Amino acid sequence: MKISLPKFVTRTLLASGLALAAGSSLAEECKPSKWGADDQIGGANYVTPKQVMMAAKLVKKGESHPLGIVIDSKTPAFPPRTLGLQVVQPGQHNGRGLKQDFGWDVVYNDDIAQLWFGIGPQIDGLGHLGEAGVYYNCNKAVDIIHITGLKKLGVHAIPPLIGRGVMVDMAKHFGVATMEAGQAIGSADIKAAAKAQGVEFRDGDVVLFHTGWTDGKLESDPKAWGSAEPGLNNEAMAYMATVNPMAVGADTWGVDVVPPPKGDKVFYGHVSLLKENGIYILETMNTGRLAKEGVHEFMFVLGQARVRGSVQMIINPVAMW
Repeated sequence: MKISLPKFVTRTLLASGLALAAGSSLAEECKPSKWGADDQIGGANYVTPKQVMMAAKLVKKGESHPLGIVIDSKTPAFPPRTLGLQVVQPGQHNGRGLKQDFGWDVVYNDDIAQLWFGIGPQIDGLGHLGEAGVYYNCNKAVDIIHITGLKKLGVHAIPPLIGRGVMVDMAKHFGVATMEAGQAIGSADIKAAAKAQGVEFRDGDVVLFHTGWTDGKLESDPKAWGSAEPGLNNEAMAYMATVNPMAVGADTWGVDVVPPPKGDKVFYGHVSLLKENGIYILETMNTGRLAKEGVHEFMFVLGQARVRGSVQMIINPVAMW
């Protein structure tokens, strides 16, 4: 399903083109990552044997839950992203069988896909969004981008992300099942919700926010689901960077609030997390069951497909507790 690009997003994207002229000055002002000037994996540096062992101890009931939702050609996506799938039976057309080739009456299916990796449940890599031609760790667009794939910051280089996951139920905090489109979450909201729900942020966490948006809107009103969303405002995204997570995600398609509140820049939280701090963004996470059962702490495991040079990737992380 295609969705129209909101006018405020179009205006912002056009305006961002004017900012490219400032790219050289921003690059000169850029400060190297806390993990060193050559680092390409950002928050994934938190994944250590100690962290993995700590996360494994969070599995006490043997429960598991997929954090990725099922997607298809009708799933709304940020324009012009699309997905197309064909199931084919190579060599078996026109009544032809494969017995003569294999010695037995074999039949099989294969699949062919034409798709954008930024559809549905996805990880935004550190080469996804920058500002004025500069990406994470002072990497300039001219140096790292090629039509056949990123030369640096590709999703293929991210090691398995394993750690402590925490879920903050923002819908519960606001006393609703589904937050409203454009409803902003500030740092004060996050702090209050986390305190009330017994959530403590620690270095290297994967922090997921439940807004009820996907459970409440994706099937009933897919056009509305993909045109706007509740989410974190610019100040809240900057705050999240200060608690040193490995990744930040939500059950929305962009994590940032859309449309943004007055004075905020649309999707600028992506800059705060990806470019400025090397923190991964996890979009359209399936947090409904966690919220329903009150699961606020769990082991998080993600091993994404490793397509060299990819910017984003469709994912299905697993929560275990």
